Amino acid sequence: MKFISDKTFKNIAYLFSCAIFFIFTSCEEDLTKLNGNDDKNFPSQIIYNAKIIQRDSGLVKLKATAPVIEKYELIDSPYIVAKKGMRIEFFDKKKPKNPGNITAKYAKIFEYKQFYEARGDVKILTSDGQRFATQSVFWDQKRKRIYTRDTVYATMEDGSTLVHANGMTAKDDFSEYTFYKNSGDLDISKAKMAQPKP
Repeated sequence: MKFISDKTFKNIAYLFSCAIFFIFTSCEEDLTKLNGNDDKNFPSQIIYNAKIIQRDSGLVKLKATAPVIEKYELIDSPYIVAKKGMRIEFFDKKKPKNPGNITAKYAKIFEYKQFYEARGDVKILTSDGQRFATQSVFWDQKRKRIYTRDTVYATMEDGSTLVHANGMTAKDDFSEYTFYKNSGDLDISKAKMAQPKP
């Protein structure tokens, strides 16, 4: 009888260990299937009090600061997001000591494409002292173009204000720009008017 009870105990232990093996194996397979379907669009890096400096031939071309930056690098088109706002200073070779800047409540940067998107209370100050306010701006750095289809409020150096209801396109140094559907107030006392010939 003692021999039978030992054999029964060994069989139970063997069956129990087989059951545990199959439970762990099946759990592992389920986890593999679940992980294969997961979305990979999550930040690979989160940087607090971020500072980005972009140089070209040793000269500073751009400086960006943000309270929080999230980098999404594990996808086909990597990008950087500043959900709590961003300030970008851009430097003109002609006026390196007087940079212009863009501030916004939200920014998205595609570094590979050199494409920037700013949204929410966007304010632009050029190196010439011109001010622009709108709700969204897109900057194609490769093509050196800035554009928006939102209403743009432009305050010129002389204090005059113009409203451009259908947006604008401009060179990224604001040496040339085009506004659409314009209206506004001009201070003609400061404007240079053509004088009639005597």
